[in-house]
Amino acid sequence: MKKRISMVALTILLVLPNFVKAQDSDFGNWLIYIGNKKINSKWNIHNEVQYRNYNAIGDLEQLLLRTGLGYTFNEGKNNVLLGYVYILSENYVGDTDEKEDVNEHRIFQQFTASQTIGSITLNHRYRFEQRFVEADFKMRFRYFLGLNIPFSESSKYYISAYNELFLNTKTAIFDRNRLYGGIGYQLNKNLKVEAGYMNQFFETSGRDQFNIMTFVTF
Repeated sequence: MKKRISMVALTILLVLPNFVKAQDSDFGNWLIYIGNKKINSKWNIHNEVQYRNYNAIGDLEQLLLRTGLGYTFNEGKNNVLLGYVYILSENYVGDTDEKEDVNEHRIFQQFTASQTIGSITLNHRYRFEQRFVEADFKMRFRYFLGLNIPFSESSKYYISAYNELFLNTKTAIFDRNRLYGGIGYQLNKNLKVEAGYMNQFFETSGRDQFNIMTFVTF
């Protein structure tokens, strides 16, 4: 069984580059660090850095810095968090090679819940954002459903997948949808890494990314 799962994982990694080339949308790369500092058994500080590129690397699309204070309850299954985000976006001007900087500040509130079904872990995240994009004010709701499936009871490798839906509170209600699938490795109880493919679907277009993520608990 282990050998079969390993072969499936290897096949996904080998086929992924060819699959990405076949897409009509642009292909970029996201480097993501997600940290969680436990103050005690109840309180935690979330910290996050995302370096997003239009291309494989070196063509900055966005720099995202996120932090927040969370409270855990229900024997660690639920968490509520109040946070702040700063985002620097470098947007191309029309069809030119010129870019313009766009600064965004966000305040957000979120609730997360986890559940286990056999060896599968399900994660739900509900997030409400108040966005200050230059002189504009916007609000948005996000729902995230993720799952982790270990290769076996003793394996440090696992399959990770999620879907996240973004909805605006006015004008065009649908904002975007993110669909992700990847493979992770649990180095120890405090550190894991993941790599996978993500597609962002907008109302009239799409984008593809190859994500590399590091999760740290300390």
